Amino acid sequence: MSNKLKIFLGISYLIVLTFFLYFVFSYLEINRLGDFSYYKELQISIENYITDNVIINLIYFAIFTIIWISLLGFGSPITIASGILFGKWLGTLVSLISVCFGALILYSITDFFFKDLVKRVLDKKFGKYIQVFQKNEFFYYFIYRFIGGLGLPFFLQNTLPVIFSMKKSNYFFSSLLGLIPGFFIFNTIGAGLNTYIKKSETFSLLDLIFTQEIYIPILTFICLIIISVLIKKKFFDDRY
Repeated sequence: MSNKLKIFLGISYLIVLTFFLYFVFSYLEINRLGDFSYYKELQISIENYITDNVIINLIYFAIFTIIWISLLGFGSPITIASGILFGKWLGTLVSLISVCFGALILYSITDFFFKDLVKRVLDKKFGKYIQVFQKNEFFYYFIYRFIGGLGLPFFLQNTLPVIFSMKKSNYFFSSLLGLIPGFFIFNTIGAGLNTYIKKSETFSLLDLIFTQEIYIPILTFICLIIISVLIKKKFFDDRY
C-alpha cells in the first residue's frame, strides 16, 4: 500500500510540475529572455491579469500552492512569486495560509502512511529533540519554524513532527505563527522585484541590490538568520 502511494505521489508531483512548467513556458518568448523590456511587458500583463479578478487569482494561487507543498514542493519560490503577484501584504497572507494547509496535508499523509520510514530516517539525527518538543510541542515547534527548521529542506521540516506525534491543530497554528517573519521578508523581496521592473528602464544588478525595496528585506533576513542561530543555541543546542 505504501509503495503504491509513493508511486502515486511521485507521479502526481511530476504532473503538477510539468503542468506548471508548461503553463509558464507557453507564455514565455525564450528568445527575448535577455531583453529587459520583455520583463516590463510581462510585468504589465501579469499585473493587469491579476487586478482584473484578484479573488479568483488568489484562489487559483492558493489551490496550486496547497497541491505543490503537499507534494513535497519548496516554499521559497512560492513566497517570492506571491510577493510579485499580489504584493507583500496580500502575498504574505495567501502564501502563509495556503502553505500551512499544504504542509498539514503532507504531515497527515506522512503520519498515516510513512510514519515508520520517517522515524527511521530522521530519528537518528533529530531524535534527541523529541523530549524538547514533548515538553511544549506548540511553543517549540513555533520556535523551530521561526528559526528555519534546523536547516532541513522544507518538505522535511513539514514531516519532522511525525517522530513525536504532534497534534494537527498545534502543528497548523504553530507553523502559521512561526513562518510569518520569513514569509513576509520573501514576499517583500518579490514585491520589490516587481517594483524594480516597473520603475527601471534598463537592468543593473547593482541598482537592483541597492533598491530600497530589495536591500532592506535582505538586511532584515540576515538579522533574522543571526537571531535564529542564537535562538537555536538557547532552545535546542544548549540542551544537549
